[in-house]
Amino acid sequence: MRTLVTNGHVVTAVDSYVADILIEGSVIAMIGSNLASVVGQVDRTIDAAGKLVIPGGIDPHTHMDLPFGGTASSDDFETGTRAAAFGGTTTIIDFAVQFRGQALNEALDVWFKKAEGKAVIDYGFHMILTDLPDSRMPEIKGLINQGVTSIKLFMAYPGVFLVDDGTIFKAMTTASEGGGLVCMHAENGVVIDVLVKRAVAEGKTGPKYHALTRPTRAEAEGVHRAIAIAEMANSPVYIVHLSCYDALREVQAARDLGLPAFAETCPQYLFLDYSYYEQEGFEGAKYVMTPPLRDKANQDQLWKGLRGNDLQVISTDHCPFCFKEQKELGRDDFTKIPNGGPGVEHRMSLIYDGGVVQKRISLNRFVELTSTAAAKIFGLFPKKGTIAVGSDADIVIFNPERDEVISAATHHMRVDYSAYEGRRVRGVSEIVMSRGNVVVENGEFKGRAGNGQFLKRSTFS
Repeated sequence: MRTLVTNGHVVTAVDSYVADILIEGSVIAMIGSNLASVVGQVDRTIDAAGKLVIPGGIDPHTHMDLPFGGTASSDDFETGTRAAAFGGTTTIIDFAVQFRGQALNEALDVWFKKAEGKAVIDYGFHMILTDLPDSRMPEIKGLINQGVTSIKLFMAYPGVFLVDDGTIFKAMTTASEGGGLVCMHAENGVVIDVLVKRAVAEGKTGPKYHALTRPTRAEAEGVHRAIAIAEMANSPVYIVHLSCYDALREVQAARDLGLPAFAETCPQYLFLDYSYYEQEGFEGAKYVMTPPLRDKANQDQLWKGLRGNDLQVISTDHCPFCFKEQKELGRDDFTKIPNGGPGVEHRMSLIYDGGVVQKRISLNRFVELTSTAAAKIFGLFPKKGTIAVGSDADIVIFNPERDEVISAATHHMRVDYSAYEGRRVRGVSEIVMSRGNVVVENGEFKGRAGNGQFLKRSTFS
């Protein structure tokens, strides 16, 4: 299959120009002007005049088909990756989970089976580690050799995911020796657990108490401790879903010292705030996620962090649970509300609208935050994350002038509500290509379940 994309405004993290792009099979073969006169016959020509031509989005933080809180996230690898494609995301990195007693390869095999035959777009895995006696540490390097080059550790959820500081130090040391990167869920989960138990004992059981028992200082302390342990272990560290200025200051201080500390934030922390928990009845349960939504004042500081590169990536932490049946498990006790929310479909449009249209970030920075930086940090660049000869033809034809209203009635995620219901955004992914194949075109799905490939990622450098 030979496809010619003509007249588009090509934007990468560093370039911006008008050009034609020739795609041969799954890769970009040529970029130039007036290519129709030199490339001979093609199977299809796509006229991208007036549109942006950008690399497919990379979302390095999703949770498809994740068991949690007595249920499982409502999107599996088919519905979740299809929704991602509709929004212009062509690669996800999901989290496999090692439960207690499991060998790491055994845990990884479970997630391979979840994805194989279902994923519409390409995917990789991080590995969540929960059970790490010294005898299991060598298995980390085995994972890295298989292309699972990042692991995730939790400072939260005692009795489920939380690991102690000594385990974090040993895992960081081992991963770093093998070229791996440690992703940290950084909160002081032990103190939070005390706050939660106190709230429940006092009869404070509504959704808002999920937020009120997880203060920003608990996140900041976790980030500080994660970076300090990483420094002692001579390891890079990547802070996931950073939500507040208190935590951001810890990352800024580390980066000012030249430490290899990286961090992501998510659209929910840029556009939503604590007031959503104060809605009548049980509505606030829709926004029970960890970390919780913060006071609105944090948002300007997060955008400054994105502009100044103290935050490198915008992911979604997509972990949807239906309001009816799933979120309602915690109607009388916020501790039983499954933590997580939907978001994988609307990341690109939200960030373009809130970032580029509102003049908070440039077009190049938009591409960097939603694609290129994740590709570089997680060992996918330049195969993914840019438009260049030899790169995979993961390409989005993005209409910067088209408006769209976000709604559960029209989204493609398998969840019965939208966190952004009724929000109008400017900027829509109209044609989405994964390795040269059109998977979405003008609101219609053209892809196929199982067409997504597992990505063996390179080590961190």
